Amino acid sequence: MQAYRFRLDFQVRDYECDMQGVVNNAVYQNYLEHCRHEFIKQLGLDFAELTRRGINLVVIRAELDYKRSLRSGDRFWVGLQLERISKLRFAFRQDIYLKPDDQPVLAARIIGTGVNAKGRPQLPAEISAALDAAL
Repeated sequence: MQAYRFRLDFQVRDYECDMQGVVNNAVYQNYLEHCRHEFIKQLGLDFAELTRRGINLVVIRAELDYKRSLRSGDRFWVGLQLERISKLRFAFRQDIYLKPDDQPVLAARIIGTGVNAKGRPQLPAEISAALDAAL
């Protein structure tokens, strides 16, 4: 297991599970997104304020490798590492581990960027600087 720049704890809620009694595969993306949002907030960036200014942080690619299933009541954590891919793109490497013995659940690579109100790629200097400082 690697060291992570950011880590967030969770617990599976009943309604996140499908008919087989395991977390629905789409719900894992919610866990990953919540972790990214909390990470960005701790960098001092505010999604609502950015949106009011016409800047939207978006996912443009998601790769998820499922290792095992989570079930209702399971406690787990998401680890996050950040890497710059280009002037406009960052990769969030995120892993989910089942507690208490840190069994791997999922490995993900999420590519994100910013777009302005016209839908054109744009990553303002303040966002770039905050993310670069976190590298």
